[in-house]
Amino acid sequence: MKKTAVYALGGNALQSPAGGSADASQVLAKVMSDVIDLLEMDWSVVITHGNGPQVGHLLSMDEQHTHDLDAWVAATQGMIGHELSLHLNAILRRRRRPERTAVVLTHVEVDPEDEGFQWPTKPVGPVLDAETVMSADWDIAQTVHGPRRVVASPFPLRIHEIDVIRHLVDLRAVVFCGGGGGIPVVRRDEHHQGVPAVVDKDHFSSLLAAELNADALIISTAADAIYRSFGTPEAEALTSLSLEEAERMDEAGEFPKGSMGPKVNALCSFVEKIDGGVGVLCSPGHVLEALRGEAGTTILR
Repeated sequence: MKKTAVYALGGNALQSPAGGSADASQVLAKVMSDVIDLLEMDWSVVITHGNGPQVGHLLSMDEQHTHDLDAWVAATQGMIGHELSLHLNAILRRRRRPERTAVVLTHVEVDPEDEGFQWPTKPVGPVLDAETVMSADWDIAQTVHGPRRVVASPFPLRIHEIDVIRHLVDLRAVVFCGGGGGIPVVRRDEHHQGVPAVVDKDHFSSLLAAELNADALIISTAADAIYRSFGTPEAEALTSLSLEEAERMDEAGEFPKGSMGPKVNALCSFVEKIDGGVGVLCSPGHVLEALRGEAGTTILR
């Protein structure tokens, strides 16, 4: 049977929050190479992506607050999905492959009582200068890149378009969906409405991979692997990691909440739910080596 991979691409790979974009085209080329490699191995591919830098940029331009945050998440889904789809379709045609892309505007249901609404943690937009930090009426947190605006990030519960995505996979489309973690909505009486938040892309991708009964969840990120004792002289790249060991390392504080923590938790959640499923973290351009256990980190039961 044809295998399915959910490939999660970070928004920072498409536009650096530090303002530089010189490497973005090189990163994107590596991502597209990963996707083509998976297709040539006869995998079905579903691609998710972040939107932190992009949605923050749109928010900063909206001085009159003409749109709520959920609308800007929808806008970045469309913009990024459109660009990635055109780029990949061109490659597929050049290679005379039969697949074509589909972009699905994706809504994800969250709990209106989720504590993420009380404690904003999701970085959006560029790194802020000192003047903006002092004057802006925003929630701001220190990140690995510098101070950035942060917004609410509730946990994803249900993907509204999952049946559509599943059908498109059956049609052998390469599906772009869940951009920015999906458009967050809550149920109010008999209908749904958007809420001001950005769902974590990795948590959404884990939920999506489990709902699709995927064979692999691949998180493509700037880090080349998961490390033990990261940032110390004893740092060690881990080729493989069991769920039990990942849990022990997490409890010991090895995975910072603002960077590697959500990625490891998302991979572990998927592996726990899907019998035989593997969670892979690697840098763009190394997906085949990672699936063979020659690069990145693979999490297994």
